[in-house]
Amino acid sequence: MPIPTPVAQAARGFAMGTADIVPGVSGGTVALVLGIYERLVRNIHTGAQALRALVTGNVDGFRTTLRDVEWIWLVSLLGGVLLAIAALSSVLEGLLHDHPIRMAALFFGLVVGSLTIAWRMIRSVGATELGAIAGVAVVLFLVLGLKSDTEVAEGTAEIVTEAWWVFFLSGALAICAMILPGISGSFILVLIGMYTEVLGAINDRDVVSLGALAAGCVVGLALFSSVLTWALDHHHDLVIAAMVGLMLGSLRVLWPWPGGTNTTDLAAPSGDVAVPVLLALVGAAVVVAVELVAVRTDHDPVHIADDVPA
Repeated sequence: MPIPTPVAQAARGFAMGTADIVPGVSGGTVALVLGIYERLVRNIHTGAQALRALVTGNVDGFRTTLRDVEWIWLVSLLGGVLLAIAALSSVLEGLLHDHPIRMAALFFGLVVGSLTIAWRMIRSVGATELGAIAGVAVVLFLVLGLKSDTEVAEGTAEIVTEAWWVFFLSGALAICAMILPGISGSFILVLIGMYTEVLGAINDRDVVSLGALAAGCVVGLALFSSVLTWALDHHHDLVIAAMVGLMLGSLRVLWPWPGGTNTTDLAAPSGDVAVPVLLALVGAAVVVAVELVAVRTDHDPVHIADDVPA
C-alpha cells in the first residue's frame, strides 16, 4: 500500500474538521468514508496505552509504546482538522444561518452517500447486525428529538455556573461523540446544556474549567478508544452496524424541512424543494467520487484498516 503523504493526510483531516462544524455530522463519518477510521482509532488507542504507562511510572514502556504511534500520519491529520475549524467555522456557520434548508440537504446527501460505504464495511450481515442498525438508529432518532433546537438561542448568557467536575464529564462525553460517526461533539454540548458554559469559560479564560474540560477529553478519548479498539477486534461487524445506525439516526438533524440543521423537528418538503433535492444528490455523488479516488490513488477504503497492525 502506498504511504499517503502528509499533505494527503492533512486534506483528509481538513474534511473531518469541516464535518465537525456541522450539527449531525461528525469527523468520524468522514473518517469512515476515507477508509481511515479504524486506523485512527488504533493510533489513539496506542497513544492511550503510552499515557497509561507514563501514569503508572513505566517510563520504558511509555517510550516504547510512543514509538508505535504513526506520528507523521496522526499529526498531519490533526493539523488538517484544526485548519478546517479555524478557516471554515465562520463561513459554514454563516451558510447554515443564511441557507439552512439547502445546506442541510447537502449534508443529508453526504451522510446518505456515506451510509453505502459504511454498509460495505460489514463483512457478514445477519439478523444481529440488522437489529443493531435498527435499534441504534431508533434510539438516536428519539434522543435527538428531546431538544428541538440544535442552536443556543441568541442572547443566552455565556457564563460559567457549573463545577469543574461537570466540565470534566462534559469533555469526556463530547469527545466520544466526536469520534463516533453520526453526531458532533458540539451538538452533545448543546443537548446537555453545556455549550454556553464552555463558551463562557473560553471568554473568561477560566483555566480551571477549561483544564477540567481538556482533562475530560483526554480521559474520555483514552478510555473510549480502548473499548472501541477491543470491540472492533472482537465484534467488528456489530460495531460497524451500530455506526450505520448512528448515521441513520443522525439524519433527523439533517432533514432539511422545516428549518434545516437549526431544529430536529420534522416536516414534509415544502417551499424550497428543487434546489435542496439537487444538492442532496450532489452530496451523495461527491461521497461516491471520493471513494473512487481513494480506491485508485491509495487503497480500497473498505479494507484499508485490515492492513494496519493491531
